[in-house]
Amino acid sequence: MAGQMRVIPFQVVTQAEQVHETPQGVALIQAPQVWEQSRGEGVTIAILDTGCDTDHPDLQGRIQGGRNFTGDDEGNPDIYEDYNGHGTHVAGTIAGIANDSGVVGVAPEANLLILKVLDHQGSGQYEWIINGINYAVEQKVDIISMSLGGPEDVPAMHEAIQKAVAQNILVICAAGNEGDSQESTDEYGYPGYYNEVISVGSVNLSRQSSEFSNTNTEVDLVAPGEDILSTYLDGKYATLSGTSMATPHVSGAMALIKVIANRSFERELTEPELYAQLVRRTIPLGYSPRAEGNGFLYLTALEKLAEVLKPEAVVKMLGRS
Repeated sequence: MAGQMRVIPFQVVTQAEQVHETPQGVALIQAPQVWEQSRGEGVTIAILDTGCDTDHPDLQGRIQGGRNFTGDDEGNPDIYEDYNGHGTHVAGTIAGIANDSGVVGVAPEANLLILKVLDHQGSGQYEWIINGINYAVEQKVDIISMSLGGPEDVPAMHEAIQKAVAQNILVICAAGNEGDSQESTDEYGYPGYYNEVISVGSVNLSRQSSEFSNTNTEVDLVAPGEDILSTYLDGKYATLSGTSMATPHVSGAMALIKVIANRSFERELTEPELYAQLVRRTIPLGYSPRAEGNGFLYLTALEKLAEVLKPEAVVKMLGRS
């Protein structure tokens, strides 16, 4: 199968030996405010990326296993170490645990399945991606997170994603970084442009649309993707930018939402139902749907709406005593 897939291009802004904080992106989407309801416990997220620094202190206990589909380490399937940094950064945003120091992720009790489908250079064959998706389905994961993309619509990759979604697996993908800051133009990257996936665009920490974020009719929502602090190689930390960084915010959030929604409805919700629960937890920013989809990920949106709809609040709005 011809063609190459790559990580969504990203920029390393800074690196640090040690940090101790809740990253701004995690705070901005209101994740800490819902941790009393859920921290992602019992949810397994497959990260299809460049592997992971499995010895990173902020990821200890969260990594439940993995597999290498690339040519790194002579193709040994049991070695899924990250030699690039991209996959480790994604993992920290999803499920960093920040014990005495470090960073905390959106869903710090979620389980991670590390599927290395991109090599040390951040590129990979479509066959590796497809095999990774199929393996994730076989392992019965709850969520697949893919901060990668390419220009080609590969039918076999699309089919693998459709099979995953048919098994009620949420597939969350980066929209891409080919944007030109014009809402009226469309930029396409795959698998982010497939209708079946949850396509994530980027905003900065002031909730302004990122100039690099792809715009098209398949963008589902936006999340923080600029100056994102997370785990990095050799037990360190780095600040990166890209829709690759926005995507794991949504992947972690879906772990929280799945636990909360299933508990509320007292049953296992389907993939479309869980997507609807995600959409309910977005707020519009005023951009075109091509840029922001349903809006910005805001996990306490329902609570805020409930406050507005309290009887005493409605009476006050109507001006009655």
